[in-house]
Amino acid sequence: MSPHSARNTAGIRVEETVWIELADGCRLAARLWLPEATVGPAPAILEYLPYRRRDRHRGDDAILHPAFAAAGYASLRVDMRGAGDSDGVMTDEYTPREWADAVQVIEWIARQPWCSGAVGMIGLSWSGFNSLQIAALAPPALKAVVTTCASDDRYADDMHYMGGCLLSDNLQYGATLFTWLATPPDPAIVGPRWRDMWRERLAVVEPPAVRWMRHSNRDAYWRTGSVCEDYGAIEAAVLAVGGWADGYTNAVLRLLSGLSGPRKGLIGPWAHSFPHVATPGPRIDFINYVIRWWDHWLKGRDTGIMNEPMLTAWLQQAEPPQSRYDTRKGRWIAEAVWPSPNIVPLRLDLGPSALGASSPAFAQAIQSPATIGIASGEWCPYGWGPDMPTDQREEDAGSLCFDSTVFDAPLQLLGGTRLSVELSSDSPEAMVAARLVDLAPDGTASRITYGLLNLQHHAGHERAKALIPGQHYRVEIKLKDVAYELPKGHRLRIALSTSYWPLAMPSPRAATVTVHGGSLSLPRREPQGDGTQPPDLGQAWSPPPLEAKILVAPERGRVRVERNAEEGSATVDVVRNLGALHIAEIDLELTAVGSERYSILAGDPAQARSEAQRRAAFKRGDWQASIVTQSVLTSSGDNWRLVATLSAFEGDAQIFARHWDLEIPRSSAPRAQETEAPRVKPGRVRASTPNT
Repeated sequence: MSPHSARNTAGIRVEETVWIELADGCRLAARLWLPEATVGPAPAILEYLPYRRRDRHRGDDAILHPAFAAAGYASLRVDMRGAGDSDGVMTDEYTPREWADAVQVIEWIARQPWCSGAVGMIGLSWSGFNSLQIAALAPPALKAVVTTCASDDRYADDMHYMGGCLLSDNLQYGATLFTWLATPPDPAIVGPRWRDMWRERLAVVEPPAVRWMRHSNRDAYWRTGSVCEDYGAIEAAVLAVGGWADGYTNAVLRLLSGLSGPRKGLIGPWAHSFPHVATPGPRIDFINYVIRWWDHWLKGRDTGIMNEPMLTAWLQQAEPPQSRYDTRKGRWIAEAVWPSPNIVPLRLDLGPSALGASSPAFAQAIQSPATIGIASGEWCPYGWGPDMPTDQREEDAGSLCFDSTVFDAPLQLLGGTRLSVELSSDSPEAMVAARLVDLAPDGTASRITYGLLNLQHHAGHERAKALIPGQHYRVEIKLKDVAYELPKGHRLRIALSTSYWPLAMPSPRAATVTVHGGSLSLPRREPQGDGTQPPDLGQAWSPPPLEAKILVAPERGRVRVERNAEEGSATVDVVRNLGALHIAEIDLELTAVGSERYSILAGDPAQARSEAQRRAAFKRGDWQASIVTQSVLTSSGDNWRLVATLSAFEGDAQIFARHWDLEIPRSSAPRAQETEAPRVKPGRVRASTPNT
């Protein structure tokens, strides 16, 4: 622990609003926590976000930044240009303007009399992304970063696409950003100009989901801000943190492999949150862990953290699948370096409904019901609602399954799984979802990991190419990184489906995919002989939470699944409520509520419909302002169709309204000549083994 106890926050000083003026005159609003007055100039910690430090993110900031100040650091939460109380407008995520502003912010921080000149950055999700992106610009004062639940590859591992397949999170997160881009500043901070600032934001807002859908390939738009394009640009020390339940798992191991500078990785069982407050548990003393990191890199103290293993990870163990967990069964493991010599690939070949030794040529076909995927859980679980994958038996019934024999000893997996498959399709466009499943002796089927592939990306994600019906293709599906121990007496299953709804949007035309062979490469972890042990990560704690009266409790997850047996339809209802609360410190009533509804016909994926509704509202005395949005995504021929509305209210009076009805090409691929091929009824498997 730092000589200044992070748990004693009584002596810290807090400045509610500090203004940072940029070279172009734009002023950014920041909240500043300073150590007690007896501490001289201190290193500074920056978190740089669009999520409104004054209200929406106030509760998250309360359980992190005061601890840094108590440990002898100046800690800042800065609203980006166009967000919260800062000047200007914002139209998209991860832009060169965002990063250039941040470089100026870091320079400003380093010049302040309360700063020693050394700066670190910390972030979760958006601020985890931009911590890496800004580090790649190498501002001289930035010495170290902590990136949590983020990605180094904006196309491969963000909530827009997975394996080239359009994720439903593109709409749901797009709807959230759509709403918050249009919110007003607080008149108590910016004064009477708040209304002009609000109208300036409203005038430029567009549905962000549309922009992201217009870039369906891994083009220059996604490469910009993907630090995997040049790991060598990052000179600062990097602590990469993730959770196996989170959507952003893969970046941690890639960063450890790709970076050449000082780096360390920590992956727990957690969903999308900092590890001292995350579920599933166990939670850890993340604040102390991070302060040891800061003390080493920003104060030059030998805390021993760099003598510990490069990678510490939670090895998940088998247990009955649940839609939510308080704690995941497992134990901590460690690898001295990554990539690790303890990871030895295990190859299993696909045979007729089997997974094991090499087999003769075969052909097995599948056209899944469009409803396969209901048991998937969310792409990015937050852990405080029903958002985890459940028992996979119903999904397996509509999939093409390849099962191993029973394992006579435990099998540890750590890292990435790859599935190489030779296949053909009867349609120019198709997708494949691959799930690695733990089959218990009692029949329970638990998803270990999964991956998706848009088959028009069979030659890579840079350019879509229409499939030639009947032609064979060799493709590779990358499954998400995982740490998992398969118990003795269990079997493994690879389950392939042509749908994974509502996690991913389906192709409107049902396709039959035929598998002709393939192999699975598993990251088998061998017993270690080097004595590497995980560090003691301690018991979780945090500073006192924000004082607030809860008016509407927060809620998140897939709360309802309905099926109509006669129609063959399914509907999934999702709630995304941050809730409503009264924040005593600023006498503000904040509301942030949202929901989604996904509907589809099992036999007609063209009928898929996704709807997202959001409302953000602010109230203090006579001041009331609110934003209401609705976004609806369907398919129309070869296009996606997005219909969206945004309305702004001051009190009960509507002061702004706009409507969008847009069509976006579903694929950039030139359409190949289609030929008729035999059809398979949804959910039925056609199998044949050629004479040899």
